[in-house]
Amino acid sequence: MPGYSSTKDGHLKRLRRIEGQVRGLQRMVENDEYCIDVLTQISAATKALQAVSIALMDEHLKHCVAQALADGGQGAEEKVREASEAIARLVRS
Repeated sequence: MPGYSSTKDGHLKRLRRIEGQVRGLQRMVENDEYCIDVLTQISAATKALQAVSIALMDEHLKHCVAQALADGGQGAEEKVREASEAIARLVRS
Protein backbone atom coordinates (compact mmCIF):
# COMPACT_ATOMS: atom_id res chain seq x y z
CA MET A 1 0.00 0.00 0.00
CA PRO A 2 1.42 3.43 -0.95
CA GLY A 3 2.52 5.84 1.76
CA TYR A 4 -0.02 8.42 0.60
CA SER A 5 -3.06 6.16 1.09
CA SER A 6 -4.32 8.14 4.06
CA THR A 7 -4.04 11.46 2.17
CA LYS A 8 -5.14 10.21 -1.24
CA ASP A 9 -8.38 12.23 -1.28
CA GLY A 10 -6.51 15.44 -0.53
CA HIS A 11 -4.00 14.77 -3.29
CA LEU A 12 -6.76 14.03 -5.77
CA LYS A 13 -8.55 17.24 -4.82
CA ARG A 14 -5.37 19.26 -5.38
CA LEU A 15 -4.69 17.53 -8.70
CA ARG A 16 -8.22 18.25 -9.91
CA ARG A 17 -7.74 21.90 -8.99
CA ILE A 18 -4.48 21.93 -10.97
CA GLU A 19 -6.27 20.28 -13.89
CA GLY A 20 -8.74 23.18 -13.81
CA GLN A 21 -5.84 25.64 -13.80
CA VAL A 22 -4.38 23.99 -16.89
CA ARG A 23 -7.74 24.10 -18.66
CA GLY A 24 -7.89 27.79 -17.76
CA LEU A 25 -4.46 28.23 -19.32
CA GLN A 26 -5.70 26.64 -22.53
CA ARG A 27 -8.61 29.08 -22.61
CA MET A 28 -6.25 31.99 -21.98
CA VAL A 29 -4.12 31.03 -24.97
CA GLU A 30 -7.18 30.40 -27.14
CA ASN A 31 -8.47 33.87 -26.20
CA ASP A 32 -5.10 35.51 -26.92
CA GLU A 33 -4.67 36.74 -23.34
CA TYR A 34 -1.67 38.88 -22.44
CA CYS A 35 1.58 36.86 -22.34
CA ILE A 36 2.56 37.89 -18.82
CA ASP A 37 -0.86 36.87 -17.48
CA VAL A 38 -0.47 33.42 -19.07
CA LEU A 39 3.05 33.07 -17.69
CA THR A 40 1.84 34.06 -14.22
CA GLN A 41 -0.79 31.33 -14.32
CA ILE A 42 1.75 28.79 -15.60
CA SER A 43 3.95 29.66 -12.63
CA ALA A 44 1.04 29.11 -10.24
CA ALA A 45 0.22 25.71 -11.77
CA THR A 46 3.88 24.70 -11.64
CA LYS A 47 4.13 25.63 -7.95
CA ALA A 48 0.95 23.69 -7.22
CA LEU A 49 2.39 20.58 -8.89
CA GLN A 50 5.62 21.03 -6.98
CA ALA A 51 3.68 21.18 -3.71
CA VAL A 52 1.99 17.86 -4.54
CA SER A 53 5.38 16.37 -5.44
CA ILE A 54 6.93 17.47 -2.16
CA ALA A 55 4.02 16.07 -0.16
CA LEU A 56 4.23 12.73 -1.97
CA MET A 57 8.00 12.57 -1.48
CA ASP A 58 7.61 13.31 2.22
CA GLU A 59 5.05 10.53 2.57
CA HIS A 60 7.24 8.15 0.56
CA LEU A 61 10.20 8.80 2.85
CA LYS A 62 8.14 8.45 6.02
CA HIS A 63 6.35 5.29 4.93
CA CYS A 64 8.04 3.31 2.18
CA VAL A 65 11.68 4.19 2.81
CA ALA A 66 11.36 4.04 6.60
CA GLN A 67 9.72 0.61 6.38
CA ALA A 68 12.39 -0.67 4.00
CA LEU A 69 15.13 0.58 6.32
CA ALA A 70 13.45 -1.12 9.27
CA ASP A 71 13.31 -4.36 7.25
CA GLY A 72 16.94 -3.95 6.18
CA GLY A 73 18.75 -5.74 3.37
CA GLN A 74 18.92 -4.92 -0.30
CA GLY A 75 15.32 -3.67 -0.33
CA ALA A 76 16.42 -0.80 1.89
CA GLU A 77 19.23 0.15 -0.44
CA GLU A 78 16.86 0.05 -3.41
CA LYS A 79 14.28 2.32 -1.72
CA VAL A 80 16.95 4.84 -0.73
CA ARG A 81 18.33 4.83 -4.29
CA GLU A 82 14.83 5.32 -5.75
CA ALA A 83 14.15 8.20 -3.36
CA SER A 84 17.49 9.84 -4.19
CA GLU A 85 16.78 9.59 -7.91
CA ALA A 86 13.29 11.01 -7.46
CA ILE A 87 14.66 13.93 -5.44
CA ALA A 88 17.25 14.58 -8.16
CA ARG A 89 14.48 14.66 -10.81
CA LEU A 90 12.45 17.09 -8.71
CA VAL A 91 15.42 19.38 -8.19
CA ARG A 92 16.18 19.43 -11.93
CA SER A 93 12.61 20.28 -12.87
